Amino acid sequence: MDTGIIIGLLALTIVKATPLTLGALSGILSERSGVVNIAIEGMMLTAAFTGFTTAFYSGNNWLGVLVALLTGGLMALLHAWLSIRFRVDQIISGTVINLMAIGLTGYFNRVLFSGRLVPGIKVLPLIRVPLLSDIPFIGPILFEHQPIVFAMLFLVVVVHVVLFYTPWGLRTRAVGEHPRAADTLGINVYWTRYVNVVAGGMIAGLAGAFLTLQAVGTFEKLMSNGRGFIALAAMIFGKWTPGGALAAALLFGFAEALGVRLQIENIGVPYQFLGMLPYILTIIILAGVVGRATAPAAVGKPYKKQ
Repeated sequence: MDTGIIIGLLALTIVKATPLTLGALSGILSERSGVVNIAIEGMMLTAAFTGFTTAFYSGNNWLGVLVALLTGGLMALLHAWLSIRFRVDQIISGTVINLMAIGLTGYFNRVLFSGRLVPGIKVLPLIRVPLLSDIPFIGPILFEHQPIVFAMLFLVVVVHVVLFYTPWGLRTRAVGEHPRAADTLGINVYWTRYVNVVAGGMIAGLAGAFLTLQAVGTFEKLMSNGRGFIALAAMIFGKWTPGGALAAALLFGFAEALGVRLQIENIGVPYQFLGMLPYILTIIILAGVVGRATAPAAVGKPYKKQ
């Protein structure tokens, strides 16, 4: 295979892995503190819509990114409020948010954009890191991307450091494993969970901004396309660690990038089958991982202070 094709495939793998990694980081922060979060899909979809709408009407993509972050945080706050304050079943709460996101984005998309052709907006610019992007082979793969890709790589490091090398991370993991013991040591279980779920929601919002403001420059109905659920699979496969989640997301991203490449090569296979590759890989991986990966002990268990 030509070197240029390999470089392009690997660079596209990182791009395709970006929303999956961000979604997985969102799940890690939430579940490490003890709150199951299957609402990542809904957070991404809602943030994708609000980010695009803001950028479209304001003409400012960075304002759109900010609104997407806030939207993800607000959706996560709703999930945290239902799960922590009212101790609603966390799976049901996440499902409700996913369904609500579909309804809200579909409705406002019709209200704001139906009846006229909506032109796309300019996507976020490509950034070439000086000197590093000139490194043969490695440079074009790692150091020539749009901003949210670099933000994803940065956040993987930040979340890892925060979780495993700071007092806040120690408290978060304690709350996710033994909340009552953490409470007796003076750790505010409720506050810790709220902060982590909302922070995770904002990261999911960044993934939503990727879909509209970086990838395509427009919004389409249901455009998250199950990426939130694949992100959860990456989180589980990565054993609730940022580095592991990134590795898993790169595997899924490679499957998607390979499908795109094979479509370009026109190998005679219907594109629908090529598009199924990431989802088939998700099923295979989860079938092999479930029962072997150990989640935080208190995840999904509502806590009631005595």
